Amino acid sequence: MELLDVSRSLVTVIDLQGKLMEMIHRPKLVIGATGRLMRLADLFGVPVVLTEQYPRGLGLTHPEVRGVYDGLKTPKLFLEKTSFGCCGDDRFERVLDELRPADTAGPRQVVVAGIEAHVCVMATVVELIRRGHVVHVCWECVSSRGEEYRRHALERMQQAGAILTNHESVAFEWARHKDHPQFKAVNAILREGQLAE
Repeated sequence: MELLDVSRSLVTVIDLQGKLMEMIHRPKLVIGATGRLMRLADLFGVPVVLTEQYPRGLGLTHPEVRGVYDGLKTPKLFLEKTSFGCCGDDRFERVLDELRPADTAGPRQVVVAGIEAHVCVMATVVELIRRGHVVHVCWECVSSRGEEYRRHALERMQQAGAILTNHESVAFEWARHKDHPQFKAVNAILREGQLAE
């Protein structure tokens, strides 16, 4: 177990799309927390991957999520896929390599948000762990059509070796110290979440 390191981190946001977003457990929480997670990544220069699963059938990324993604200045890439898990698409590993090349200081740390927890998110997380990545799953940025699907998927991902976390912990681990130059901006973003709850 280790803290997140800005130089090895990458955020992956999985399939927060139209029709599914209308059916998941606590969509407002997921949308808000994921938006803040991406904005925090932007503050620290952490790259972001956004995926869509068969958008012709499921719809496009939720407009609030897509709006935050489009406004990011940090390195970012978009991947449209048909495999449920991101790793089932050969391009995904190349996207990770392009955004965050392997670091000799340790394995890549992938911070995960998305839906559905028991399908695309779990398949991605388990395969990333199998390939040697360290995976941090933000529980409030992950959901499914029903709390039981979500809860049991989070349990299974944790059993597989994923670290359950939240976007606030991620931010404090990236900052490490109150004197970090981005700390005031971090606090401002986190306060937005407290006001929205």
